[in-house]
Amino acid sequence: MDKYQNPLESRYCSDEMLYNFSPEKKFTTWRKLWLALAEIQKELGLNISEQQIKELKEHVSDIDFKKADEYEKKFRHDVMAHVYAYGEVAPAARPIIHLGATSAFVGDNTDLIQIRDGFELVKIKLINVIKGLHSFALTYKDHPTLGFTHFQPAQLTTIGKRATLWLQSVLLDLEDLEFRLENLRFRGVKGTTGTAASFKELFEGNFSKVKELDRRLSERFGFKKVFKVSGQTYDRKIDVQTLEVLSNIAQSAHKFTNDLRLLQSLKEIEEPFEENQIGSSAMAYKRNPMRSERISSLAKFVISLASSPAMVASTQWFERTLDDSANKRLSIPQAFLAIDAILLIWNNILDGLVVYPKMIQKHINEELPFMATEYIIMEGVKNGGDRQKLHEIIRKHSMDAAKKVKIEGKSNDLIDRIINDENVNIDKEKLLKLINPAKFIGFAPEQTEEFLDQEVNPILVKYKHLLGINSNLKF
Repeated sequence: MDKYQNPLESRYCSDEMLYNFSPEKKFTTWRKLWLALAEIQKELGLNISEQQIKELKEHVSDIDFKKADEYEKKFRHDVMAHVYAYGEVAPAARPIIHLGATSAFVGDNTDLIQIRDGFELVKIKLINVIKGLHSFALTYKDHPTLGFTHFQPAQLTTIGKRATLWLQSVLLDLEDLEFRLENLRFRGVKGTTGTAASFKELFEGNFSKVKELDRRLSERFGFKKVFKVSGQTYDRKIDVQTLEVLSNIAQSAHKFTNDLRLLQSLKEIEEPFEENQIGSSAMAYKRNPMRSERISSLAKFVISLASSPAMVASTQWFERTLDDSANKRLSIPQAFLAIDAILLIWNNILDGLVVYPKMIQKHINEELPFMATEYIIMEGVKNGGDRQKLHEIIRKHSMDAAKKVKIEGKSNDLIDRIINDENVNIDKEKLLKLINPAKFIGFAPEQTEEFLDQEVNPILVKYKHLLGINSNLKF
C-alpha cells in the first residue's frame, strides 16, 4: 500500500475491461500478430519453415515479462524487447519474427483490437442501461409528474416520458458506437512509412502478394475494413473518434445523474440506498446520492480526456512522431475504464430506483391550480361568464394564493378560493375533475409507448443475447 493505485482499477472498473487493457492482452496480441504475419508470409511463398511456425504457436501465451522488462531497459525499445524475449523461447523462429514489419505493426494493430474489443464491452453495458431505462419508462408511462423548465415548475409530463428523454440520448450514443465499430479500420501490413517497401523487397516486387498479405491478416483479426494508405501509424483521427464516442456516453450519463440528484433532493425519486449505507459521517439522517455523484465525477474525467487525442492528431508530423505514445497509453485505456465504471454504476442505479408517488403528488398539488387557471376561465365562459372579468378575478386569487405559499409557507388554496367565489360560475365537482393531473399530461403516455415500441424494442430484440449483467459495485 505504499504506492499510488489507480482508483479506476481498485474501486470502479470491471475485470473484463481491465483485462482488455492489461499487459497480458496487449503482449499476447503482439505475439499473435507476429505468428499470423509469419503464417501468411509462408502461405504466400516466403521461406519460413513449419518448425518456426510451430515454435511461435507454442509460445504465444507464456511471456516472461521480467525478461522483456530487462530487454527494454537495455534497448529502450519496447517492441524489440519483446522480439528478443519471444526469440529466446522460439529460437528456430527468431530469424523471422517481425520480418518486414515496423513497431507500429504490433503496436497500432493491437491498439485497434483493444479499441474494438473495448467498444464491444461498452456496448454490452450500454444495452443493459437501455433495458433498465425501458423498463422504468414503461412502468411509469402514465404516472403524472411535475415538469420543469429552467428548474422552474412547468406543464405536467409523466415519469415514463421523462425517462424517454434519457433513453433518447443513449440511443444516439449507441448509433454512434455502432457506426464506429462498423467502420473501424485495421492498420494491417504497411511497412516503415506506409509504402510497404520492405514487403516489396521480400515478395520481389509482387504488389498483389503484399496486398493479399494485408487483406488476409486484417481478416484473420476480425476486421472487415483496412486502411488503404497510412504513414507509419494508423490515422490518429481514429483515437479522436473513439474518445468522442466515450465522451458522448459520459455526457448522457451525467445528464441522467443531474436529473436524478435534483429529483432526490425533491424526495420524488431516489437511487438505491442500502440498509447499512452511511450518507454522512456527521449527519446521520443523510441519504446522499453517492452513485449518481460518482457517475458525474467520472463523466467529467472522460469528457476532459477527449481533448487529448485531438491535440495528438493535430500535431503529428508527416509519416509519424512519437509524441503520441505516452498520451495514448494514458488517455485511451483510462477513458474506456471510466466509461465501463460509469455504465456499471448506471445499471446498478436502475436496478433499484425508488419512486415516491405521494411526494410527486404533493408537488403537483402545489403547482397544478396555477396551471389550471386557463382551463377554469374557459369553463366559466362556457357557463355564460365574461372572459375578461373571470381573468381578473382569477388573477387576483392567484396572486393572493401565491403570497400564502411564498410568504406564509401555507398550502396552495387557489381552488378553494375559486370554488367559494360566487362570481365564478363553475360547479365544484366539475372543477375538481378539471384539475385531475391526468388531464394535463398531453400525449405523454402515447408518446412513451410509441417510442419504446418503435425505437427501443427493436434494439432490445437485436441485442437480446447481451441482456443480463452483474451490476454489483466494488465499493
